[in-house]
Amino acid sequence: MLENLSVKPNDLERYIYLVSLQDRNENLFYRTVIDHLEDTMPIIYTPTVGKACQSYGHLFRQSRGLYISLQDRGRIRQILHNWPHHDVRVIVVTDGERILGLGDLGVYGMGIPIGKLSLYTACAGIHPTQCLPIVIDVGTNNKSLLEDELYLGLQHQRVQGDPYKELLTEFIHAAQEVFPDVLIQLEDFATDNAFTLLHGFKDKACLFDDDIQGTASVALAGIFSALKITGGKLADQRFVFLGAGEAGVGIADILCQAMVEEGLPLEDARHRCWLVDSQGLVCDSRENLAHHKLVYAHHHEPIDTLEEAIEVLQPTAIIGVSGQGGKFTKEVLEKMAQMNERPIIFALSNPTTSSECTAEEAYRYTDGKAIFASGSPFDPITLNGKTFYPGQGNNVYIFPGVGLGVTYCKATRVTDAMFLTAAHTVSQMVSQEEMEQGRIYPALKRIREVSARIAEAITHVAIEEGLSRMALADVHLENIHEYMYSPEYTEYM
Repeated sequence: MLENLSVKPNDLERYIYLVSLQDRNENLFYRTVIDHLEDTMPIIYTPTVGKACQSYGHLFRQSRGLYISLQDRGRIRQILHNWPHHDVRVIVVTDGERILGLGDLGVYGMGIPIGKLSLYTACAGIHPTQCLPIVIDVGTNNKSLLEDELYLGLQHQRVQGDPYKELLTEFIHAAQEVFPDVLIQLEDFATDNAFTLLHGFKDKACLFDDDIQGTASVALAGIFSALKITGGKLADQRFVFLGAGEAGVGIADILCQAMVEEGLPLEDARHRCWLVDSQGLVCDSRENLAHHKLVYAHHHEPIDTLEEAIEVLQPTAIIGVSGQGGKFTKEVLEKMAQMNERPIIFALSNPTTSSECTAEEAYRYTDGKAIFASGSPFDPITLNGKTFYPGQGNNVYIFPGVGLGVTYCKATRVTDAMFLTAAHTVSQMVSQEEMEQGRIYPALKRIREVSARIAEAITHVAIEEGLSRMALADVHLENIHEYMYSPEYTEYM
């Protein structure tokens, strides 16, 4: 497999080769991915999966997962019963409206649930037959897809409003009925729909949104690790976010939870988080702000640019979740280095082309002072004789472990405390040797152990919150390891 993979001319061809293997020999696919995760994850997920989604209908080989459309209203339970595996534990579902930083890809977004579930299996041992990828098809506003004769979905503009809400409500209720132990992960929904679905159902279903909560948790884990390097306290930091959507508000929310945990009043914690969107600084003088931005609309004079916001607000950390490449300019990075001995620079937008800056730019323009993390992978950088190892703030450090913990203890809900616990666990898993190299996340080769530790911690949270019938005395790490799927071949004598 590795020999054949190595001769493919580009990553998209490698993606096609690997997903074809997944269809014909799932055991070998997962053995290959698990043993060579650092090489294969960028192919089966970000950044290559974005390219695959853009051309999904043209790369189509074999159907994988379920497509549920507006035409299926009233019979979604029947469709879910058609799935051949009845012990589904994890569903990843998208409506394709906001795929990575690429926008509306309609049902071509199916590559994302498939890729995410591959990581649930490879990184946390959720059995492949317990994973179900789903796309909700309500149309697309992507003009090129509507004109594409190979497009697989409904060829009309997106339907919103009551028909959309009714379809998603029916889907969530049906999924809980057909698969009683299922965890539903919302993925790549547009901002307003994502917040509406999360807040509408998180107390009624075992459900979470990875773009909001998973991204927040992995960012917080990186901040915890960065503070071990700087020696500062979380409550003493000041954060400026470029981007005020799902990821930005989600990270700000969990940072505030962590600061409150340290004893800071909630309102004081919120005033340490400032958002910059396409219109400039989010402040209370602006009109018609989206509901999710309001708690971070602090009293301040309007500021038009990120550079000016940094000059005025004097942040210790900037976090990029804008989906716009290159926004952390040379001037922005140099200014952060002038203000801070060790500036925290997180450029978390995916794919690589959307990253707010590259690892090389972050280190070069801060003269090697930056503590850097990105959403997509960057190679190590050597500058002035020193090698820097960029952290990848990839949600894969969080959602597989959360899913493993929830499914292992059969938790009935996913709570904010679980994501806060997951962030602490990931940071604690960074070894001293890795810290000395400047790493703020554990090496990917240890991801299954990281996921198992998260699952153990989350099981404790679920029990303490009354969300699992399991007893604390029965929670043992070795039992979690035994629960995890591993693709082995039996040797016959």
